Amino acid sequence: MRIAVGPGPLSEQDVLAVARGGAGVALTDDALTAIKRSRAIVDALADDAEPHYGISTGFGALAIKHIPAERRTVLQQSLVRSHAAGSGPEVEREVVRAMMLLRLSTLATGHTGVRPETAGALAALLDAGLTPVVREYGSLGCSGDLAPLAAVALVLLGEGAVRDATGAERPAGEALSAAGLRAVVLAEKEGLALINGTDGMLGQLLLACADLDLLLRTVDVTAAMSVEALLGTARVFAADLQALRPQPGQAVSAANLRSLLADSPIVASHAGPDCVYVQDAYSMRCAPQVAGGARDTLAHARAVASHELRSAVDNPVVVDGSVESNGNFHGAPLAYVLDFLAIPAADVASMSERRTDRMLDVTRSRGLPAFLADDPGVDSGHMIAQYTQAGLVSEMKRLAVPASVDSIPSSAMQEDHVSMGWSAARKLRRSLDALTQVLAIELLTAARALDLRAPLRPGPATGAVVTALRQRAPGPGPDRHLAPEIAAAVDFVRTGAAVAAAESALPQPLS
Repeated sequence: MRIAVGPGPLSEQDVLAVARGGAGVALTDDALTAIKRSRAIVDALADDAEPHYGISTGFGALAIKHIPAERRTVLQQSLVRSHAAGSGPEVEREVVRAMMLLRLSTLATGHTGVRPETAGALAALLDAGLTPVVREYGSLGCSGDLAPLAAVALVLLGEGAVRDATGAERPAGEALSAAGLRAVVLAEKEGLALINGTDGMLGQLLLACADLDLLLRTVDVTAAMSVEALLGTARVFAADLQALRPQPGQAVSAANLRSLLADSPIVASHAGPDCVYVQDAYSMRCAPQVAGGARDTLAHARAVASHELRSAVDNPVVVDGSVESNGNFHGAPLAYVLDFLAIPAADVASMSERRTDRMLDVTRSRGLPAFLADDPGVDSGHMIAQYTQAGLVSEMKRLAVPASVDSIPSSAMQEDHVSMGWSAARKLRRSLDALTQVLAIELLTAARALDLRAPLRPGPATGAVVTALRQRAPGPGPDRHLAPEIAAAVDFVRTGAAVAAAESALPQPLS
């Protein structure tokens, strides 16, 4: 499979196909035409006596330094080498591939002034499955994701390190030769064009949006299972009640809950006038309001990402026959939504943990054994699984503190306000990983509680989830090593298998 990269915008699915699916790429003829057109403008300015930023001057606070023509190729190589200054843990392959694709997409707009062979070299790197080794720290989310993108550009020079298609780390020059590729000698403007973009932030935002989309469908599944396990009512999710507050995400979540709880023998067992439970706790009753609010936040984040996918982020840019400085590289729009998504993620996790705790507390679980233990006292059941959940939720609350309100000036105060959007992206990834684990523990606990409600059975959809989970983790019984079962449940959630199991018993997929 190959993704065509042209002057028009990529889609979220295009990015996922390349970043996670390993799809190759190909520049379209329209892209090559646009690239050649803008390169001709840069070539015409290269010998101009008037200084042009990125072509005949230094960078950042050194922009006042005029660079003679014979040193301008050295200037571009030096820029990449000096800016490839990242440190810390290695960034995930999917993030690097997304970043490479998005930088290629901007080159394809014809607003950066690179040569066709340079854009082609970046495309060939993606095609060959060679992933530059990028370090976590080095981007302030302004003037582009400089250090991460410079680590990619360095590989185009035949320097630095890559992971090959097998995951082995190799010197870049050796890996390029083995793949039949040649290193590039950068011309005027090209070094800057390769590193001055918001591609790392945007790539991580798109990946996070896809992950959170799945997790929000999963949270409706786990909430439905918990409502059943706690003998809750489905009436509060009715369409007429939800319509009194027409928040779009809330309506979607409530519709999912109605579908998931349809035809549940457990719900029907206490739906009559003899039921003594007048109202359920907020963590059950308000599930669509919280998960729905998270969906609306996700919709806003996707709108911002969509605008950015249609952008040509570089400085300077080639427009109308000239090269113009601008501030479009500032990551604030992305930083804000990356921070924003961490807030509902933490809150959804917090509500999930409260439902888990309620199932374990004999005073609130409506007849379930203490901690869902086989022999309470001898056995501890899921007592410490809830501790794990609580620790994860606490960490997510810390990760919800915004990065974008911070700014550390750089480049001798030329870059005196930065977005910290890369940092917001990194902590959001950790937050969504934690949310996956929190939901997995709720699902594991709710499944155990539903088994303990026998002979009453859960509804078709939630029952299908329990059945599928039991292929990975056994049901109730005496205490056993719990960590492997949690890990199995985490994989069950992360891969989408939990949602797929529920949907296998539904007339239509969850929204």
